[in-house]
Amino acid sequence: MKFICNRCGEERRDHELFCSRCGGLFKPFFEEEFHSDLRKNFPYIDEWVSLGEGNTPLLYDDAIFKMEHISPTLSYKDRGAVTLISSLKSYLDKNKIKRINEDSSGNAGASIAAYGARAGLEVHIYVPEKANEFKIKQIESYGAKIHRISGSRSDVAREAMNAEGYFASHVINPEFRDGMRMISYEIFRDMKNSFPDRIFIPVSAGTLLLGVYYGFLHLYKNNLIEKMPIFVAVQTEQVSPLCHALRNEKYIPPEKITSVADALISTSPLLLDEMLSIMRNNECTIVKEDEIIEARKELLKKGISVEYSSATAYAALKKKKYNGENLIILTGHGIKNI
Repeated sequence: MKFICNRCGEERRDHELFCSRCGGLFKPFFEEEFHSDLRKNFPYIDEWVSLGEGNTPLLYDDAIFKMEHISPTLSYKDRGAVTLISSLKSYLDKNKIKRINEDSSGNAGASIAAYGARAGLEVHIYVPEKANEFKIKQIESYGAKIHRISGSRSDVAREAMNAEGYFASHVINPEFRDGMRMISYEIFRDMKNSFPDRIFIPVSAGTLLLGVYYGFLHLYKNNLIEKMPIFVAVQTEQVSPLCHALRNEKYIPPEKITSVADALISTSPLLLDEMLSIMRNNECTIVKEDEIIEARKELLKKGISVEYSSATAYAALKKKKYNGENLIILTGHGIKNI
């Protein structure tokens, strides 16, 4: 397995963030056979820096829920943090780097903070000035240093990238989104004789969508599934660059994002072109604020507590009639919105 530039195909040499030839981002490229020992599908990791993540259950209701919100730091981002931090550990040790920096609106920051602590690293998380306060406290609880940055998400990322240490970006480093492949493998393993027709995924930066897609693509290329599921990417009215691009419509972001879905705020995602490349035969749905709020209420009545950003996927399911097996990835725990 290797990582190649999404733009020119150049192979990544080490842990550089951008392609030296064209400045593009890297994506996973693998031709290996699928291993039933799921961790062997990540051959670039020698030793896992684990907090017991994975093997989240499936809950069957009016949809099938993949319960990623009960991961160690209460979001699916742990899938990416464990692969990124595990893959970085020997590189950082070899280069005597102890500090890592990350930019995040909350969940990724908490996950990188936790797994960074597990690896014995000094973690600095750069957050938007008005980030979710629960998530800020969660990040700090793992011993990470918070840096509040005014301005746009791009401004936050720039500060983290220019800081001393290694920029452990959950968007730029391909190992992070590659970790999401594990979700696909578990769904394949645990559903046994059935298979989802559609998978509903909240989309912001695109790491979850891309990782889960590549996981199923790996299964498909190994002839383990007959067809790819349909991916239903879900975005909010305020933050919907992917849906607009797929409709060939111009997206104009609001001056200020006020959506209850505070984890879905990437108005100019770096991975947009890569997302577009996989979404032509899939769907993108925009949900309204009242639909998100109502969807979260309905989930709570089922005993399922997720944050508003996660409830967007259930809101999309409720917008119209979908036949067949529909699976929703529940991304973040509801305690993050209390």
